[in-house]
Amino acid sequence: MALTEGAIDEDSLYVLTAVLLTPAQFPAVLGDDFPQACAALGLPPDENGYGLVLGQDGAGARWTVAVDDVSLVAVAIAAWDCGMEQELSPPDRSVVAALPGWPLALAVAAPGVPEPHDPEGQAEPLAPPETGVWGPAQRRLGADEVATQWTVWRARFDAPAPDAGPQPEGEGGRASAEPHPEVEVEANGAADGVTAEGGARPESPDPEVHDVLAELHGYLEQPPPTGRVRSSFAPGGARILRADGPGWSFVARTDDMAFVLLDEAPGTVIPVGRGPELPGLLTALDAMAVRPA
Repeated sequence: MALTEGAIDEDSLYVLTAVLLTPAQFPAVLGDDFPQACAALGLPPDENGYGLVLGQDGAGARWTVAVDDVSLVAVAIAAWDCGMEQELSPPDRSVVAALPGWPLALAVAAPGVPEPHDPEGQAEPLAPPETGVWGPAQRRLGADEVATQWTVWRARFDAPAPDAGPQPEGEGGRASAEPHPEVEVEANGAADGVTAEGGARPESPDPEVHDVLAELHGYLEQPPPTGRVRSSFAPGGARILRADGPGWSFVARTDDMAFVLLDEAPGTVIPVGRGPELPGLLTALDAMAVRPA
């Protein structure tokens, strides 16, 4: 990928990966919604979105290049996800900004160039969230992982059959996993409300969860910033919902239960049973949510 940005020392960027930055799909580490994610990179919140290309220049320096050719980047990502080779070389005219550093942690590097490092003489480079701490970025990453691996997480909250006898911790009302390489998320005692049939208490005992549900109802009355409620495909005609707000993240499947993660509850995933009111809330949120094109 050739670049004309004067800030980059070398003529070419060796592309390592790419992600989308659109109202319906953006890196969770950057913010609770699309405008926040754009602001984290100093980009205007153009509703057409951007493609973020992460790579190294000839000297090995890390760069994140924002381009406005979203379709080109989306095609490359889809091909890579299918295990296909696909060159990604956006034309120079599509480059919107070249930012030092990477906002995501990458375990790969371009062959034949120096080890990845931040370029010298630039503004403060982008960097992934710190490991070993819990905060908004880790909370959102955990929620994204629950959404991505819904079946796995849902199974963790299916209680054993009544005649199964006592279960060791981690096999019934309590479970742990690593939803992100840098964050361990552990289900808390609220999972004790899960029944043998796979349901859960209609209401969570946590007052913070009640506050989250109240804020979600508020979103229906006064729409939040673009991208704060997102809907994606799920098997069987259902949808996976992702929503965020100050200090919380929400994950649900429209035909099932929900999960909440809180800044104030480090590493904890709180299940919320379907109950009589949740279905209507999920249907209304799905109707207002932004969806991938």
